[in-house]
Amino acid sequence: MQTLKTDVAIIGAGTAGLAAYRAAIAAGKQALLVEGGVYGTTCARVGCMPSKLLIAAAQAAHAAQHTSAFGVHVDGQVRINGQEVMSRVKRERDRFVGFVLEGVENIPAEHKIRGYAKFVAPGVLAVDQHTEIHAATVVIATGSSPSIPPSFKALGDRLVVNDDVFSWDDLPKRIAVFGPGVIGLELGQALARLGVTVRVFGMSGSLGGITDPAVRQIAKKIFQQEFYLDPDARVLETKRIGDEVVIRYVALDNIEKTESFDYALMATGRQPNLDSLGLERAGVQRDPGKIPGFNRETMQIANLPIFIAGDVNGDVPLLHEAADEGKIAGANAASFPVVEAGLRRAGLAVVFSDPQIALIGKPYSKLTPGSFVTGEVDFTGQGRSRVMLKNKGLLHVYADQATRRFLGAEMIGPSAEHLGHLLAWSLQQSLTIDRMLEMPFYHPVIEEGLRTALRDASHKLDQVKSAAA
Repeated sequence: MQTLKTDVAIIGAGTAGLAAYRAAIAAGKQALLVEGGVYGTTCARVGCMPSKLLIAAAQAAHAAQHTSAFGVHVDGQVRINGQEVMSRVKRERDRFVGFVLEGVENIPAEHKIRGYAKFVAPGVLAVDQHTEIHAATVVIATGSSPSIPPSFKALGDRLVVNDDVFSWDDLPKRIAVFGPGVIGLELGQALARLGVTVRVFGMSGSLGGITDPAVRQIAKKIFQQEFYLDPDARVLETKRIGDEVVIRYVALDNIEKTESFDYALMATGRQPNLDSLGLERAGVQRDPGKIPGFNRETMQIANLPIFIAGDVNGDVPLLHEAADEGKIAGANAASFPVVEAGLRRAGLAVVFSDPQIALIGKPYSKLTPGSFVTGEVDFTGQGRSRVMLKNKGLLHVYADQATRRFLGAEMIGPSAEHLGHLLAWSLQQSLTIDRMLEMPFYHPVIEEGLRTALRDASHKLDQVKSAAA
């Protein structure tokens, strides 16, 4: 076994790990990057990019099938070739992964250690059976894995996660999706639009991360017009018979049904890759199966020379957040014991369904009742949205009653990814509703719908002020 010494050891070469490595090197420190799995980020291999490729194919199919409302008639039936769809998904996915691999290849070979690392003592890592690393500080960036309830494991290879979908050579005929979160909604809708029979089952009514009851209710109605979705499903039995998954459930019409599927797609969340790291031998205290406490501004665990970044910390499992966290963790690992707060941007999350979902800033569920007003726009009659027949959805913006500052928003609707950015930028600049209304709005654009919601918020703030006078 070889012994290596370094200033910073980074476990995991995904988005957060690579950012941590670059930050440590930029600070003039020695750094070692340890990776046991394949190189290439979750986003590029099995997350953001391949899912958007599948969604793009689904949107093309959907658009081709819905032209008649414009007076445009496509002669003949739209034909979806599942093999060609998946071929493009995998081909372009591999291209995106290739860009990540090019970046990894540019890292000096002596800085990369292949294998799985675990703590054997504070500041000491064993990598498989071949290397022992003595590091002044350690960054944990091991990512996460799909969470699979034990009761579903009996389904064997008929149980799939999003990672598996992007290795398919063809599309299945029938699939049951468990979990209407980001992954379940995006993949469920995309597969439905590509001709797959889809049933999406959820628990506790949750849907796409939306916490505003009114927005969530509108979202549920919109999606249920297109594919089977029950966010509060009563699944009575799930079993495997031959090469099929058989599910007995109480349907939306309150009638018990039994259906067979080619696969069950598990999209019920992800769990951090922590259990094999031997954290207790590094002095990290945590409850079994839990993420250790850490400072989200510095990424430091307790007062230890250990930092945690990316999906593994369960904070905000998004690529741009992982990159920011990795940079903060790497910089603080390099400067330890001097540790400083890094830049944490305004919260922004997008679900690439159709219509899209966007969540900005503080969620509705975390706002203090009676301290804010809600500005609203219903996209049903919004001009540009109606022109494009994209007039579905609801936007709620939240504003503080005392300061008139914009606090956050939740929405489902057209161009949510773009409206979400405008709102996140406004939040990060601490703008008031009045200042936001001073910004330019062209005509006719979907952003005029945002202006309607802001005007509604402003009017309600004026009413609160008048009532208090």
